[in-house]
Amino acid sequence: MSHIKEYLDRGKEILSVVGNQENTIREVAGIFAETILKGRMVHVFGSGHSRIMVEEMWPRYGSFPGFNPIVELSLSFHNMVVGANGQRQAMFIENVSQLAGRILRNFDLSEDDSALVISSSGCNVVPIEIAEEFQKKKIKVAGLVSKRHLEGSDSKHKDGKKLTDFCDFVLDTGAPLGDAMIKIDGLDTPVAPGSTLGGVLIINTLKAEIASILVKNGKVPKVLSSGKIIGDQRAKDLFESAYDEHAHLMAKLYENVGENA
Repeated sequence: MSHIKEYLDRGKEILSVVGNQENTIREVAGIFAETILKGRMVHVFGSGHSRIMVEEMWPRYGSFPGFNPIVELSLSFHNMVVGANGQRQAMFIENVSQLAGRILRNFDLSEDDSALVISSSGCNVVPIEIAEEFQKKKIKVAGLVSKRHLEGSDSKHKDGKKLTDFCDFVLDTGAPLGDAMIKIDGLDTPVAPGSTLGGVLIINTLKAEIASILVKNGKVPKVLSSGKIIGDQRAKDLFESAYDEHAHLMAKLYENVGENA
């Protein structure tokens, strides 16, 4: 079997794992939609390569306002790799305790909010403490992890806690321990990770279900759409109105910052 075919077959397995979580995905989507219907935001956090899932949620084509993408460049700026702003520093900072509290101190959080915290291993300090801080504010948290990788990994949290210890719901990317899925003869380390594949599937199933719930409740989402489908002027109008709606929602997160700190 070619390694191309092998990866595609493993991808089908991941698709099956995601499909078996339909009920959980639907329940999480309902909570997220409820937040948006209340005029609040779903906070989406990911560090390291998990920022990919944050950007997949919003803003991009086929996405709509209602999500607060929280991405710290110090934790996820990978372009330099080494030197200033390099990967070594990002991996170190990802395990600095109390940084999560400083990040969320920037927002006026509400019990009407909800959150999605993404971490493949679920064992790094900052995403764990982000979820912990949300739960302290009585905010419902869904964690997006790779269960097999999480279960086979050691937490860096001072109490040995993992992300799933601070989540109301857990979603699984279906990726294996170590993430990489393909073994090659003559190479003792596997290649080609799978968590991004499973994560993108979950993000977009959530997105589709949330959009459906919003429409059924009379709130038609402003979807960032291609002019090739709806015409250039309509697409431009949607982009502008969607960004305006995002700005108005974000303003609510800042107007009373500090009063409940």
